[in-house]
Amino acid sequence: MTSFNIERLPFNKDAVSVWAEADSRHKNWPVVYTIEGTDEIYIGESTNVANRMKQHLDTGTRSHLKTIKVILDDSFNKSVCLDLESQLIRYLAADSKYKVLNGNHGITDADYYDRDRYRETFNELFDELLKEGVFTRSIPDIVNSDLFKFSPFKALNTDQSVAIEGVLEKLFEDLENQTDSPIVIQGDPGTGKTIVAVYLMKLLVDIAKSAPDEQLDSDSMFSDFFQEGFREQLKDFTIALVIPQQSLRKSIEKVFAKTPGLSKSMVLSPFDAGASKEHYDLLIVDESHRLGQRSNQPSAAQNKKFTDINVALFGNDDLSWTQLDWIRAKSSHQLYLLDSAQSVKPADLPAEVTAALVAQARESKSYFHLASQMRVAGGSDYIEFIGRVFAGTQQGPESFGNYELRLFDDLAEMRQAIFKKDREVGLSRMIAGYAWPWVSKNNPNAVDIQIGDVGLTWNRTATDWINSPTSLEEVGSIHTVQGYDLNYAGVIIGPDLGYDSIAKKVVFYRENYHDKKGKENNPRLGIEYSDEDLLNYVVNIYRVLLTRGIKGTFVYVCDPALRSYLSKLLN
Repeated sequence: MTSFNIERLPFNKDAVSVWAEADSRHKNWPVVYTIEGTDEIYIGESTNVANRMKQHLDTGTRSHLKTIKVILDDSFNKSVCLDLESQLIRYLAADSKYKVLNGNHGITDADYYDRDRYRETFNELFDELLKEGVFTRSIPDIVNSDLFKFSPFKALNTDQSVAIEGVLEKLFEDLENQTDSPIVIQGDPGTGKTIVAVYLMKLLVDIAKSAPDEQLDSDSMFSDFFQEGFREQLKDFTIALVIPQQSLRKSIEKVFAKTPGLSKSMVLSPFDAGASKEHYDLLIVDESHRLGQRSNQPSAAQNKKFTDINVALFGNDDLSWTQLDWIRAKSSHQLYLLDSAQSVKPADLPAEVTAALVAQARESKSYFHLASQMRVAGGSDYIEFIGRVFAGTQQGPESFGNYELRLFDDLAEMRQAIFKKDREVGLSRMIAGYAWPWVSKNNPNAVDIQIGDVGLTWNRTATDWINSPTSLEEVGSIHTVQGYDLNYAGVIIGPDLGYDSIAKKVVFYRENYHDKKGKENNPRLGIEYSDEDLLNYVVNIYRVLLTRGIKGTFVYVCDPALRSYLSKLLN
């Protein structure tokens, strides 16, 4: 039964003074409150909310806001209020009706006594706020949105918190000593590397803009960095986030456009970074393994741009220069987030280059590892299982708790199962390896993928495909899903992969692989890619596809021998 009540009053001194005397809980009880304006909102918690309101009014930084809502409940305690505050910040930031004015000094997700029961009350409160128009969308809709998944107000797990704290300590140490140590954060798919990158961007901006008298809860995760001596080092500090993949870059731009202190201009492609007139204090590179080496670019204009950037930065167009060199040349400090096992085409940085980067970071004690699985409910065990399946070392089937892993013999049945999951939980899509030509790119009425009686088309858009209106009817490629989450993924393993039952290993069929840039030799560097080389890239693609699903992964396999092999492991 609902026990909370919401009290409402104007945000001015007279109203707060009168209200303060109306109930002893207004001065001495843990509460959560919001202060709202036309299109901005601030969320807070306090055990003396009347005094806290007076502080907000005295500082004047939020004096333009208009109304207060105070959420009171006789069963609330400090832990409950911290939890409710952090959840409201996260959901309101992703709902996008308001710009959330809160700083990013550590959203809590701590456990506490009877948390599950309290969160049931939160759900009722959210429903009430939705009715009042504070929210514009339901919580399930918000949770499935990119604004939520990539929000800088995400609650961090222990791995992420430790990594961010380590990065801050190393960065401030380098700033103070005028040294430069490349910082690396490495992690498997789903460990939240992009979340860490976005969180750090917001956190550094907030530290730089913090006022000397700003009051932070001492329990805030990164409150120590808001002290004197840190903000001064970030004065006029220029930062940007470099994202190689176009689709993910566009999604992050939308998040930054909605976040105070950040702007979409802070999100760059590697070409943007290399050609920029600005020299950055810090460049954070997400998906660093997707930075490019010199190769034939998708267009003549990009080939020319690669040459122009090399000449501008280094005085010559030496073919050994990579986009990693651009990042180093255009910034004083760098943070690289990477997983070399997600390198999906020969034009990506060579494995030996990323390995050297990791070794350099380890030597300078600026290397951090993310292990906790944030995406897949099957956890790290599932991620490692998929790796063993393709390596040929998995001995038999395994179960992963409530994670739903199913192998289908009928593609039409799998497609219907994805439709059903999308109706139930949303964000369920079909994805596949690049084992069919993209005919519909030039002929919108063409069928790209014909398997039995089922005819399908590739994604009609390359940017934000997952949220596009026709995505449920289409099939996404690696270029549209790397870096994204799905609730359920229906993965088609195409005829580009097969199985040699005599050698007992997964094999690659070059003639069935249709990503031209994914199998193109590199005559500029004198490199020819063997089938074994390309097998590694294509296996990486399927590792990525098979680790998109939060709640489950459905699989259909085209090659009969590979289907037989996987049937002994996936069911």
